[in-house]
Amino acid sequence: MTILPAILESFRSLKDRSYKITFETNELTPEQAVGINAALGNAGYLAFKDDPFKQSEKDMIESLESDFEDPKKSQGQRLRAVLYRLWEQQSEGYDTFPKFYEFKTDQLINHFKDKLD
Repeated sequence: MTILPAILESFRSLKDRSYKITFETNELTPEQAVGINAALGNAGYLAFKDDPFKQSEKDMIESLESDFEDPKKSQGQRLRAVLYRLWEQQSEGYDTFPKFYEFKTDQLINHFKDKLD
C-alpha cells in the first residue's frame, strides 16, 4: 500500500461513463516510484481525504481485497493491452507495436498448437 500526500488536480468523465482522476504530489522517493510503477494497470482502491489517515483507517484500507476486473474488456483486449505494455518496456527490436503484436501472438499460437495431438 502506498500513501502519498496529494492534490486533486482534475477529473473528467469518459465516454464509457467512467472517470479519469488526476493527482499531483511532491517528489517521490525511489521506493514510492517503484511501487507506483509496479501498480500501473492494476485494479485497486483509492482513498483521499484532507487530513492524514489515522492508523485505524490505514489498517482498514490495508485489509481491503481487490478481486475485480474491468468487465468491459474482453480477454483479447486485455491480452493486447498487456502486450502493448510489454512492448513499451521491452520492444525486442520492433519499431512498431503491430509488428511486435503479430510476433508475440504467433509465438502464443505456436506454443499451443504444439500441444495439440
